[in-house]
Amino acid sequence: MMKEVNLIGFMCNWCCYAGADLAGVSRFQYPPNIRIIRVMCSGRVDPELILDTFLYGADGVFIGGCHLGDCHYLEGNFYAEKKIEMAKRLLKVAGVEPERLRLEWISASEGERFAAIITAFTEEIKALGPVKSEKEELEAACIAAADYRLRILATKERELLGVGNKYGEVFTRHEMDRLLEDMVQEEYEAKRILLKLKKPRSVKEIASELNLKPNVVFRHILDLKRHEQIEVHEIRDNTPVYIARELSEGGLTE
Repeated sequence: MMKEVNLIGFMCNWCCYAGADLAGVSRFQYPPNIRIIRVMCSGRVDPELILDTFLYGADGVFIGGCHLGDCHYLEGNFYAEKKIEMAKRLLKVAGVEPERLRLEWISASEGERFAAIITAFTEEIKALGPVKSEKEELEAACIAAADYRLRILATKERELLGVGNKYGEVFTRHEMDRLLEDMVQEEYEAKRILLKLKKPRSVKEIASELNLKPNVVFRHILDLKRHEQIEVHEIRDNTPVYIARELSEGGLTE
């Protein structure tokens, strides 16, 4: 017998949650797999929260907000859109299908549409089955999602594409996508290395385990050391062996 999928839904208090309530009152049927969490605005659902939800067993995550232009907080759903895009990029590098994360705009009067969307989403996740990514890969993506550079970039994307940066430089869509892809990949690799350093390892050992080039690993090692996240544990056969500093401080756990 196939295991039932677990879905989590983060829904805006003012629109989507009210639409879900209307679906219930109107007795529009939809699968019971989804657990609904009410939030004041879809813009409050950060990539870190989404990745954390997958890390702790969700097979699919649904975000429901107000239609663009109707946000109770003016631009919250525009921020939500960019945060979801960032979360999807992180899911992809972690080996999780981005289709497992879905964003929809549903008003308080669209109870029937809400039921139809949840039914379709549930069937899509059932077809995909359980998440196949390793826990450590998801954990690395989750830690990367909390990085301040990715968080800022996710919220500044609209501004960079429209107005530009503080020097007036406006990014094209292609340039923005390339920048996002490169930064997500960099942060993900760095966090995977950091997790590997729960136990002492050399650059060569990490490169072998993660199938990365030694020079790429060494570049990340230098950056992690510069930010005082790792330290030299010992010198073994004239080779430095590193370990995460947080290990002794309770920041990383087995």
